[in-house]
Amino acid sequence: MSDAALAAQIKQWGRALGFQAVGIADCDLAAAETRLLEWLARGWHGDMEYMARHGARRARPAALVAGTLRVISCRMDYLPPGGAADEGDDARRAVIARYARGRDYHRVLRNRLQTLCDRIAARVGTFGYRVFCDSAPVMEVALAAKAGIGWRGKHTLLLSREAGSWFFLGEIYTSLTLPVDAPATEHCGSCVACIEACPTAAIRAPYQLDARRCISYLTIEHKGSIPEELRPQIGNRVYGCDDCQAACPWNSFAQPSAEDDFAVRNGLDAATLVALFAWTEAEFEQRLRGSPIRRIGHARWLRNLAVGLGNAPSSDEVVAALRARAAHPSALVREHVHWALARHAAAGTQSARHW
Repeated sequence: MSDAALAAQIKQWGRALGFQAVGIADCDLAAAETRLLEWLARGWHGDMEYMARHGARRARPAALVAGTLRVISCRMDYLPPGGAADEGDDARRAVIARYARGRDYHRVLRNRLQTLCDRIAARVGTFGYRVFCDSAPVMEVALAAKAGIGWRGKHTLLLSREAGSWFFLGEIYTSLTLPVDAPATEHCGSCVACIEACPTAAIRAPYQLDARRCISYLTIEHKGSIPEELRPQIGNRVYGCDDCQAACPWNSFAQPSAEDDFAVRNGLDAATLVALFAWTEAEFEQRLRGSPIRRIGHARWLRNLAVGLGNAPSSDEVVAALRARAAHPSALVREHVHWALARHAAAGTQSARHW
C-alpha cells in the first residue's frame, strides 16, 4: 500500500471509530515554539510548572518520541444534546464546563486512538507510534492546525468551520512517512466576541491568554487560594468556563455528539450550588467516578463551590450551607467559606451576621 493510500485508509478508519476529522501533520513547530517560550517568559502559565519543565520539548515531537516523522491529529465532538443552549442567569446554579459533564474524555479518546493504531499495524505490520490525549507535552492545537483540522482562534482554542470548538483532540506520533495535509486557513476576521466575553479579562489580546486569570485555570489547575479580586468575576462557574466558546459565532455550526460517554451525568447541567456543596467526600468520589472533575479532589471542589455561593443571591439557605462548612478541616476550604459568608453578611443577610 502506498503512503497516500494508507493515509486515506487511516482517515476512513478514524471516522468509523467516531472521530469527526483526521489530519496528518509534519513535526515542524518552530513558530509555535517561539510563541510558547514568549508565553512562559511572561509567567502566564501560573503555577503549571510542568509547562515550563518541558519547555521547548513540547514543540519538538521527535524529542518526545524518538523517530517521530508525522503526527496524526484526530477530532472528536463532545457537545451533548441541547448543550449549546444559553446557560441562563440563574446564579443559584453551578455552571460546569460542558466537556466535564460526562465521562472523562481521556480514556475514551486513548482507547479509540489505540484501536486505530491496531488497525494500522494489522495492515502494515509493526510500526513506531505513541498515542496522546492531554497525557504528555504535546502542542495539540498547533499540530491540529498544521493537519488542516482547524485554525487557532483568538481565545487560543482550535476552531473549525463545521464544528466550532466543542471538541476534543487526540494525537498519534508515528514513524510512518505519510503525506501531510494542508494547514487550515483562519476565519476569525475582525471578530473579538471571545475576548469581550471573558469574565476575568484573561484574553489579554488576540491569541494571548494569561492563564493566571482564566477561570478554567483557577478552578481546575490552580491548587491554592483563588485571588480575592477575581472571585466576584468567577460568578457561579465551579469547574472550568465556556464563556469564550459560547460567544464564538462559529459554534452556531456545532453538532451534538452521538457519544453516550459524553452525555450529562449526575444532573451536572442543572445542579444547584447548595446541592453540590452538600456532597460528602464519599459522595464526591462515588458520584464522580469516571469524571474529569474527580481529579481536583473534594477540597478544591468545595473551594470552587464556596466562591460560587459567595456570589449567589443572598438567602438563609445559602448561608446555612456555608456555615455547615465553616469549620472544615481544610484551611483552603475554610478561607473561601469565610470569604463567602462575609459577602452575605455585608449584603445584610441576618443569618450570616453571626456565623
